[in-house]
Amino acid sequence: MSEAKEQEKLELGKSGSGPNTNEPTAKSASVSESSSDLRNAETLPVSDCAKTDRADSASLQTDTIQDQMLQLKTERDKYKEIALRSVADLDNYRKRMAREKDEAIRFANASFLERLIPILDNFELGLQAAKATGGQSAVVDGMSMVSRQLQDFLTACGIETVDATGQPFNPNIHEAIAQEESAEVEEGHVIRQVRKGYRLKDRLIRPANVVVSKGVTVGQDSAKAGTAT
Repeated sequence: MSEAKEQEKLELGKSGSGPNTNEPTAKSASVSESSSDLRNAETLPVSDCAKTDRADSASLQTDTIQDQMLQLKTERDKYKEIALRSVADLDNYRKRMAREKDEAIRFANASFLERLIPILDNFELGLQAAKATGGQSAVVDGMSMVSRQLQDFLTACGIETVDATGQPFNPNIHEAIAQEESAEVEEGHVIRQVRKGYRLKDRLIRPANVVVSKGVTVGQDSAKAGTAT
């Protein structure tokens, strides 16, 4: 009888211990699921923030690159303009130097000839005086020959005499020293040339000194008309 009771107690003990042992396991599983949900809930916002930060960083880098490219383009345009101006200035400088070199060669003797011409003027004045007083002497012939040689030398150097007598007055090559009334020479024309003018190629070395006609007055025209009738 006692053995049967002990057997029942043992069976009751085993059946009672089942629910007690399974309850902690269920609780641990529930806790585990809650922890997993919590981790997932915490992980999702962090991932979105990271994506936003990366997007902002990429946008900032893009803006920085665009600013740098714009700055580089501006500097490129500036240095390109400087280079073009330098090339143009250099080309103008070369042309100017070539032109000045050509003019220096063409007019290399201009200073010498300008100093020689007054000597030639005085020589011609002496020749005219010799002809007026001495006639055709050996001295006059010698002076005439020297005068011709000087004229040939000036011609070989490119010197040309400015022809003024009877020509319309031109202020670019003539220098008027006086005006006279003249019935033979039209008004504004050269009556006579006092001193020769000279030109070296297309450059005027010295203008010709001339006397310019101012025509005749009204009274003289009337007197001439009355005399003619």
